[in-house]
Parts: sequence; structure tokens; C-alpha cells
Amino acid sequence: MALFNRNNPTAEATATTPEVDPALAALSGDYTIDAAHSSIGFVVRHAMVTNVRGSFAEHEGRLHLDGADPANSTAAIDVKIESIDTGMADRDGHLRSGDFFDAEQFPHMTFRSTHAEYLGGDKYRMTGDLSIKDVTKPLAIDLEFNGAATDVYGNQRVGFEGSAEILRSDWGLTWNAALETGGVMVSDKVRLTFDISAIRSA
Repeated sequence: MALFNRNNPTAEATATTPEVDPALAALSGDYTIDAAHSSIGFVVRHAMVTNVRGSFAEHEGRLHLDGADPANSTAAIDVKIESIDTGMADRDGHLRSGDFFDAEQFPHMTFRSTHAEYLGGDKYRMTGDLSIKDVTKPLAIDLEFNGAATDVYGNQRVGFEGSAEILRSDWGLTWNAALETGGVMVSDKVRLTFDISAIRSA
């Protein structure tokens, strides 16, 4: 979209948004996230020396893709907190407790997009509202389009992967413990990861 010079409203500036591949227009439509072939996870530093990785086994979502004008694309994702899995039952139970997610009172984490942007090449950015517990704050997710294909059942699929960094304390996840050697048990910074396969609605 061309920009205009403030000193001369009729003069267009040279800056433009990246040109979208016309072939993407054929992918426009509504899609359902295939949870069995998708992953929503996280990575967080533990005890200052290593990373703990986890994921949410149960989630669902919907996408609307506008291949001709990506700014019109939307996403809605719901994640069941109870399904958290870090490979250690005691740790998962602690994460579900009131110290962290309080899954009994707040069973879902949600994302609702408010803006989409094409960055060029296979790169996109989806901005929206992330709700954890009773806190909702904006989140920008950088995504890479992995391609489209028709599977053996005749379903048209699209794939995206991406990530975003948050400070968990911004969403009220503040539990921690001090280490004798200095530092804390769990980093405030968390990297969210997304690996999405979505099926086009009939």
C-alpha cells in the first residue's frame, strides 16, 4: 500500500508492502486446525542452566486465509490447560495448580487475532489477544508458511510454523523459587511455539 508525503499529499512515497504471490489467492477460505497433526508448545529456562519443553495435547482452532490480501486473514485458537505435558507428571500437576495456570478455575488459554501482516517471502505476522487466566494482552506471532498440499483423503491442507516470546509474569504466572547459587528456578521469559496443519472446510 503506497504511502503519501505529508508535505505533498498527492505525491506517493516509494515504500510499499511486499507483493503477494498471486498463486496464494487459490488458498483463500476457511480452515480447521488438525490437532492430531499440529503442536502448540513452549520452551522455558529451568534452574538457569537448561530448557524445559512442553506442549498442550488438546487444542482446537479456526483460520480464515485470504491469499490475495493477507491482512484480511484471521485466527482463533483455544487450548485446554489440563492437557499440558512436559514429560513429568509431578511438574505437570504443579503447572495446572494455582501456582501457575489454575486449570480448575481457568480451563482454557485462548488467542483471537486482531491483525495480520504479510512480511515478504513465506513470512507473516499474526497479532491478536492472548488470554491466560483472567489476563488478556496483545501478542504478535511470527509465522512461516510451509506450503499447501492435498492429502491421501482428498483434504486440502496448509501448514504454518512460528513462535513468539512472552514474559509469563505479564499474565499472572509469577511463581518462582530462588536458587542457592543465585538466580531463580523458572525463567520469566517463555517462548511459545506453533506447528500448524489446517484442513480447508468443504
